[in-house]
Amino acid sequence: MNVGQTIFAQLMEFVPRHEFRRCVERYDGDYKVQSFSCWEHFLTMAFAQLTYRESLRDIEACLRARSKKLYHMGIRSRISRNTLAHANQVRDWRIYADFAQVLISEARQLYADEPFGVELEQAIYALDSTVVDLCLSVFPWAQFRRRKSAVKLHTVLDLHGNIPTVVIITGGRVHDALIMDQLIWEAGAIYLLDRGYLHFQRLYRIHQCGAFFITRSRQRLDCQRHRSEPVDKRTGLRCDQMVSLNNRVPRRRYPEQLRRIRYVDPDTRNRLVFLTNNTLLPALTIAEMYRCRWQIELFFRWIKQHLRIKSFYGTSENAVKIQIWTAIAVYLLVAIIKKQLKIERSLFSILQILSVSLFEKTPIQQALAALTSDEIDNDFSNQLILFN
Repeated sequence: MNVGQTIFAQLMEFVPRHEFRRCVERYDGDYKVQSFSCWEHFLTMAFAQLTYRESLRDIEACLRARSKKLYHMGIRSRISRNTLAHANQVRDWRIYADFAQVLISEARQLYADEPFGVELEQAIYALDSTVVDLCLSVFPWAQFRRRKSAVKLHTVLDLHGNIPTVVIITGGRVHDALIMDQLIWEAGAIYLLDRGYLHFQRLYRIHQCGAFFITRSRQRLDCQRHRSEPVDKRTGLRCDQMVSLNNRVPRRRYPEQLRRIRYVDPDTRNRLVFLTNNTLLPALTIAEMYRCRWQIELFFRWIKQHLRIKSFYGTSENAVKIQIWTAIAVYLLVAIIKKQLKIERSLFSILQILSVSLFEKTPIQQALAALTSDEIDNDFSNQLILFN
């Protein structure tokens, strides 16, 4: 019989405890706490994410059913709904946000050389937001529309490995462009922006920081053409121009020239117009690079489907932010394990295996390296043939 650690305990060994302790001390998270420390709180919330628990009652019932194994998993306190609800209510969400930033730094180092479709040495980020719908009567602090509440996840995604580098959680009413004022732009990096971020004053700030942006333009942009470069129309390109803004207000906000590229997608026949301050890359490379912005949409879809961020264990703003940040931390932790253990499986497969095996005492690498159904010899079968 295997008498080693549970898979959950092995998983948490990849968590830098000293960094978590620093985050707790920074906000006095364990001040006057007699039981159920911030570390135990994080372990419980991580367990809920990994096993897809639906409610506080569900978490309590599941952990109490395995109470004999909790001590060796790092959970010393007795788990109850009231204890967990109180922790979600009063613990500072910034503890878990800062700790997620620690995991972000580690994951980015591991995935720095990960390809994503365009071969460039520069750092490339996609900026976008997603809306998580809420019930207005339960979450009145996050009112979005007249009869609806929502929170927004504004995310800067590093396309090398799909690692979120910045996540800002706001109410649903906050406009996407306003988040640009809170970001620090990395010199030399390229940022892929949706049309919702077309704000010339904020785009000019990116330009002044030495970074590059690629965004969608309006079809009818009031501008003056200065020169055009030849393009191969067989690739879908229609024009590559240097332009300046005509209207007095936009021109004051962005006084320098912009590069405008018209492109027709060969597959969908959609007509796209791009604006960028990058004059060095080929026009076709810029068009193909913007296509990679779709990865952030896939990232949002993935975390909504496979992590618990659409229904919440608490109704306060603090509880919602704690749950979202622990979900992001779990995503990053699984990505780190996948890279460090050199596991060929997808993140989805790893999460599925972990969800049903956290209490087992199997070496984690052995559990995650099990044969898939496609690798099993299909020639060996004792079942009867029902239909010919």
